[in-house]
Amino acid sequence: MCAKVKKSDFISKGVVANNRRANFDYAIEEKFVAGIVLKGTEVKSLRLGHAQINDAYGIEKSGEIYISNMYIAEYAFKGYESHAEKRDRKLLLTKKEIIKIINGLNKKGNTLIAVKLFFDDHGRAKLEVGLARGKKLYDKRESIKERDWKRDKERLI
Repeated sequence: MCAKVKKSDFISKGVVANNRRANFDYAIEEKFVAGIVLKGTEVKSLRLGHAQINDAYGIEKSGEIYISNMYIAEYAFKGYESHAEKRDRKLLLTKKEIIKIINGLNKKGNTLIAVKLFFDDHGRAKLEVGLARGKKLYDKRESIKERDWKRDKERLI
């Protein structure tokens, strides 16, 4: 039997999942905030914080943008209706943003990655995605040097 879920366990607004490796592995050129088309059990599972976006990436299907490989766990008290944990979920963007993303994805080396999954002030699930280019090993070393220098600078001050 599952443990009881209290109302205080739910996330009403704020960050649900964060992709911490995104800024390390990719040079993010532009960020977009998009709504997501979700089922009822997916929203309840998100409110409990049961999601992972580390491997999520964006794809284009027939002029629309979908997020693929985003994991949302099954809701424990689902009843008869459930959802697939890893399925393509449609992103809700404006036409201008969709065109900008498709043009960016057509360039060699660019990809659309999930950066942050959160609930906004109105309680709607939003996904921050970034149009990014993969970093090389020397770029990652440069990021580490920069981060260490900032840390040392703060210590000296």
